Amino acid sequence: MHRISTESHSPHVCPVWVGYLLASPLRKIIHSPQKILATHVRPGMRVLDIGCAMGFFSLPLAKQVGPAGRVICIDLQQKMLDVLLKKARQKHLDDRIEPRRCGPDSLGIADLAGRIDFALAFAVVHEVPDSPRLFSEIHAALKPQGRLLVAEPEGRVPASFFERSLSAAQSCGFYVAASPTIPRCRAAVLEKT
Repeated sequence: MHRISTESHSPHVCPVWVGYLLASPLRKIIHSPQKILATHVRPGMRVLDIGCAMGFFSLPLAKQVGPAGRVICIDLQQKMLDVLLKKARQKHLDDRIEPRRCGPDSLGIADLAGRIDFALAFAVVHEVPDSPRLFSEIHAALKPQGRLLVAEPEGRVPASFFERSLSAAQSCGFYVAASPTIPRCRAAVLEKT
């Protein structure tokens, strides 16, 4: 996502070429989507992938939710979503994936209120200028006891910033349900109260 921003050329928006690096199969050595998501996602779930880029997590999520599930993939950049959809078609997963371009100030998910089982925000929160709004929108979209996995890169996000992010999430109605170990990341599983 690569930041919700008012200008597509903002330095806070992930350049499209970086999207190709983030989607690299070599990344799976450090961040295996199956290992990271295995305990959170089951067949039939409706899942949000916020800041999906080119689908590093979206495609594995689509496999995990199965034919009865749905993955709503949100990104600020249409090019990222176009590449994601092309990959989904190649893997015959496009019937489980719903790409959505978010606006500069909102995820645009009000229509999903109370319908989402699980949400993922991987390396996204630090790029969003209004994290309370982000958490508020996600909270509204989740079902009761719905969960959000937040993971931020240790090298870019200091512990103090991560703690402030968790405080912002808690002020929106989340509580920290778990602190999973994800290599090179600060991570928390937040549950809707």
